[in-house]
Amino acid sequence: MTEATRNKILLIDDNSLFLNILVQAFAKTGIICITAGSAKEAINLLQTNRPDIILSDYEMPGMNGIELRKYLMQNKILKDIPFVFLTSLTDKDLLLQGLDLEAIDYIIKDTPVNVIISKLSNILLAVNKQRELSTAEVTNAAKSLNVKSIPAKTPVVNGFGIDFWHRPYHDIPGGDFIDFIPVNERYTFIALGDVMGKKWMAWYFTFGFLSYIRSAVRFATFNADYSTASILSKVNHIICLDDILQDILSSLSLLLIDTEKQVITYSGAGDLPLLHYDAKTAELRQVQSSGLLLGLFAEGEYTEQEIKLAPNDQLFIFTDGMIDFAGNKGKKSDYNLFASTITNQLNTNVNFEQMKATLFDTLADAQVDDCSIINIYKN
Repeated sequence: MTEATRNKILLIDDNSLFLNILVQAFAKTGIICITAGSAKEAINLLQTNRPDIILSDYEMPGMNGIELRKYLMQNKILKDIPFVFLTSLTDKDLLLQGLDLEAIDYIIKDTPVNVIISKLSNILLAVNKQRELSTAEVTNAAKSLNVKSIPAKTPVVNGFGIDFWHRPYHDIPGGDFIDFIPVNERYTFIALGDVMGKKWMAWYFTFGFLSYIRSAVRFATFNADYSTASILSKVNHIICLDDILQDILSSLSLLLIDTEKQVITYSGAGDLPLLHYDAKTAELRQVQSSGLLLGLFAEGEYTEQEIKLAPNDQLFIFTDGMIDFAGNKGKKSDYNLFASTITNQLNTNVNFEQMKATLFDTLADAQVDDCSIINIYKN
């Protein structure tokens, strides 16, 4: 697996010899290189890879560098990746055209390789510093406004234990959110969601989703409505009517713990199947919902399921950052691998804290998205 914390560069050139020279030179700096021999190949790679910077040749068969940059500019996510042109041309009008497309620089191919490496390393250093400053500003703003998308602690629920773990990607606030909503001594709601989008944009919208979820729970329970499916339907309908959120999608796992009946009710919207560990049989089974993502269709239909945990049983709710990882050929997702790893951990009788140390911390080197997981167990 590659290290998600190291800088990654996408090199695009139809000259394979020149690409190999650059890859060998960059390898000595610790920067990870992914390569493409054409603009079309680069576009395919960008579907599963997010480099920190792109260095692209201008003259290529098919789609040239300018056309590639125009294509990337139409994508809300890809257009923000720093872009540098590599060209053997010295046509000033052509170079200005590239810079007008928000390319941050251009490099002439005759430039010595060590100078190319140094120039791009300096660009990456400046980008990383700006990212750190922006992250600090967002974090400080959130603290000043006292807005949180992740709780500080878990509630006390009679008969059940609750743990959770969350780590944002690159320590930049993202789209995952967690909430615990105690209604009274009998009922406690648990929400875990993932707003579609990248970094701060997704993080910004988590507060809108959380506000609607909290309000829907309060209004519904005030009217003695404790149906997770009904509440999920109300939240979805309101989001689809919201002028700001109507084009933003989010997954959501909504659970209700009933301490009187000692059962859990669950409804999901586009979320991953939950994992229920049966302590008696030492087996892990999926608990799956059929609900669509929030914000997709106003008339979304949601179902609910009742989950009963026997003593020492455990339930895991998590976002896709837990099953995604960086592989040699880009981002990969493996739900079954994650499930089997959880099973192996539980069969050795480890608790959640031990699991975090032995399992979740190993994700750091391959993390590609926000990671969030909630563990509910029967006392």
